[in-house]
Amino acid sequence: MKKSEGKIGEVYRVKVSGTIADVRITGESPYGGWDRINVATKRKVRIKSAQRLRGLATKKVATGKTTSATGAKKGSRATKDATSATERDTGERGATGGEPVRTAGGPDAKKMSLLDAAAHLLSLATGEAMRCKDIVDQVVARGLWAPGEGKTPDRTLYAAILREIQKKGDKARFRKAERGKFTLAK
Repeated sequence: MKKSEGKIGEVYRVKVSGTIADVRITGESPYGGWDRINVATKRKVRIKSAQRLRGLATKKVATGKTTSATGAKKGSRATKDATSATERDTGERGATGGEPVRTAGGPDAKKMSLLDAAAHLLSLATGEAMRCKDIVDQVVARGLWAPGEGKTPDRTLYAAILREIQKKGDKARFRKAERGKFTLAK
């Protein structure tokens, strides 16, 4: 907002100390800027720069509804046809690093995540510790899981396994055998 747009007696939104506050202009300051009174706290505030002005504050109209300076109702709900700008589906469990493949059992079977596929693969193995890179390679080769667009599914698996061990403790499915290698907990 420009300095010339500030009118005495009007209530404006102003950024003060990192927060947005409603203030009423009481006059021009002899030191530059404006003298104002904070509407909520009734404290005097001097605004030095027009850069702090955010625009006219909201005001109550005759119906009791709060509107902005442009006339739009505050808190109005979005229309039903509004869509998200993101391309990814945020409702799915995608933190395991890719497109899960359906498990055996027909079209209604649940999709297997990389973490579940790793636990399944380690249960089939001889019990020796495996690196995450080898786990991902074997899971993909057996068709238990298909990689998505991620470039490092082995690192994602490593982080997910460590997170499960940290969160669940003794009840975790995995156990860290040595640096970079995991086995199935017994």
